[in-house]
This record gives sequence, structure tokens and C-alpha cells, in this order.
Amino acid sequence: MKRFVIRGLAGLALLTVCNAAKPKGPGAAAVVKVVEAFPKLHFDYPVDLTHSNDGTNRIFVLEQEGTIRVFENAASTPSAKVFLDIKKLVSYGGEAGLLGLAFHPDYKNNGYFFLNYTTKVSGKLETAIVRYKVSASDPNQADPASATVLFTFDQPFDNHNGGAVKFGKDGYLYVSTGDGGSWGDPSNNGQNKGAWLGKILRVDVDSKTRGNYGIPPDNPFAGNKEGFREEIYAYGLRNPWRISFDDATNTLWAGDVGQNKREEINIIVKGGNYGWRLKESIDCYNPKRDCGTEGLIDPVLDLPQANGEHSVTGGFVYRGKSVPSLTGKYVFGDYVSGRLFALETQNGKVVKNSIIAEGVGQISAFGTDQFHELYICNHGTGKIMKLAQP
Repeated sequence: MKRFVIRGLAGLALLTVCNAAKPKGPGAAAVVKVVEAFPKLHFDYPVDLTHSNDGTNRIFVLEQEGTIRVFENAASTPSAKVFLDIKKLVSYGGEAGLLGLAFHPDYKNNGYFFLNYTTKVSGKLETAIVRYKVSASDPNQADPASATVLFTFDQPFDNHNGGAVKFGKDGYLYVSTGDGGSWGDPSNNGQNKGAWLGKILRVDVDSKTRGNYGIPPDNPFAGNKEGFREEIYAYGLRNPWRISFDDATNTLWAGDVGQNKREEINIIVKGGNYGWRLKESIDCYNPKRDCGTEGLIDPVLDLPQANGEHSVTGGFVYRGKSVPSLTGKYVFGDYVSGRLFALETQNGKVVKNSIIAEGVGQISAFGTDQFHELYICNHGTGKIMKLAQP
């Protein structure tokens, strides 16, 4: 879901999933064990994992073709039920599909959840942000007739779709969008503040001033007269496939996939311009030199592809209890190299970035349960992994 049409979901050779080998190279740290979380379960192309935050201790996994599955959070759980099947609506393939799921902060009472998926309308690909509701009679079944479209926007190509949806502690829904695809952001969507693409969007799902959603009054371009999209929270991004909030600080993190030289990890701030396509991480991209840096925010971490990382998957700041050594560190991975990293920061600056596991597989997403424990979706094997002390 990053550069998957070229080197990702469309045909990378499977990497073996196993307990991590000893990390090598710069920043190598003690081994962190990576084990199957639910040995009896298998998923078809899992791309997201989350929980409903309603005290039921269930886990929900998105399958890229258009299915959400739900199951009890126990290692011995024997099967996962279909919570929702929208395969007939979803345009699946390459980087397209059912890509993101977020439960309303008051889901326990209102039953609302939100999806990010690609679909085709009159033969043209578009992204849809849609609200659904759980069934009134079965908590493990969504009501497929409850769909309410918040908004849609065109996808000129089938790659770089972004795909994440997350709620912040402010109660607003954040949506990550890629630059529209192809190569090098040919329409310069990342820097175009009138475009949906190449952005982090923020909307108020409890307001209906824009039909089925509203604009938070403190959004950077709320009420502007220049034609900028009022939904924009931050811009200048290439393909922020996975984003997350730190449960303790509410800091918004994003893993942004690079073009052909560099990957990057960003801390997203309101109104921030992260440089694409002027820059690819810390390098000038278009133009190749003298691209200008005034007003642009550098990544908190730059990852040269020459070191083996080619498709970064954003993760989470670890707030669980199973691996105390990771507390407060941003754990992320790479789809191509199969490595896991733990990034330590202080005041927004990198203190240390360590490789904590290798050979983990095609890391398509991370997710957490209601106890803040961290899980890893392996896109190739269909397994859900978790971290453990060695």
C-alpha cells in the first residue's frame, strides 16, 4: 500500500515469518521476539487491525478485498466472524481496496464506525469515506444497509491511496491520502492546497454542516477565501499509508513512503507542509536542487533506501506492558526488508533508532488492542503477529 503496484502488494516474494533473527547493522538492538498472536486464525491480505474501545476486548481485522472480521482477543480463539462484507463495493487490487477502519469514540453508545476504501464509479477509481453502524441485534455483525457516505474524491491512478482513518482525542476523524499515484506526483497534488490528495485531512463526523460531516473551526484553512480545501490538516505528503496517535501524548505519527531514494517518519502538526514533491524526505526532488526549504518540515527520521528499506509502514508508540523496554518508543516496520524498528525521540528529535527484529515478513500494518498491546499484520502469510520478550 505504499509503492505496492511496483514492489509491494502486486507481487513481492514472500518473506518467511519467524521469531526474529539477531538484528544487524547500524543501531542494532537486543532481539525482540515476534510470535503468532492467534495461531488458529488466518486472514486474506490483512491491512489494518484495531479494537472497538467498548470494553468487550474484541479485535477487528480488515482484509483488503473488502471484509472486516471480528474475534475475541485470546490466543486460543478458534475462528473469526465476518463483521462486514462489502466486496461488491470495493475496488481491490494492487494498492486499492478496503484500507482503513476507525471506531467512533462513543461507539459503545452510538455503534458508528468509519471506513476508507477505494471503489469505482462509472469506471473511475475514487476513495470513499463511509460511516456504518453495528447491527441492533448482534454486536458481532454490522448493518450493511447503514452506509452513509461522508465524502469521496477521485483517484487518478490506482497507487498511492493512503488509506488510514483514526480518531484523535479531540474527537475529530483524521484521514491520510496519498498523492494520487503514478510517479513523482505529476499533478503536484502534495503542494496543491486545493486538492484532497497528498494530505492528512481532519473532519468533524458529529457535524452536518458539509452534508454528513463538518469542518473543525481550527482547521488551518477553515473559512479561507483562496479555494483551499478546508478539510486539510497537513499537506506535502507522498503516501502516508499508516498513521497513529500516541495514546499518552496524542502526538500524530505518520510513515510516508518515499519515491526511489528515501523513506521517512513524520510527526504531523496542524498546518504542516512536509515537502513532497519539492522534497523526498531530506533531499530536493522537483526541482533536483535549490528546491527551497522555508516553511517545510523535515521528517523526524530519514531512512535511505540504500540501507534496504523501500516501503515504510508506520506504526505506534508502544504503551503496552508485554515488552517494557519498548515503552514510549515508536515501533514501525518496512514492508520490503521485513525489519522492525524502535525509534526513541526527545522533544521531537531522534535520540536513537534501533533495528529490533528482522525477517518479520511483509509488514502491512500495525494495530493495538484495548490494553495498548501492539500487533503486526503480515500481508503475505495472513498471520497476525505480536511482540514478546526474548
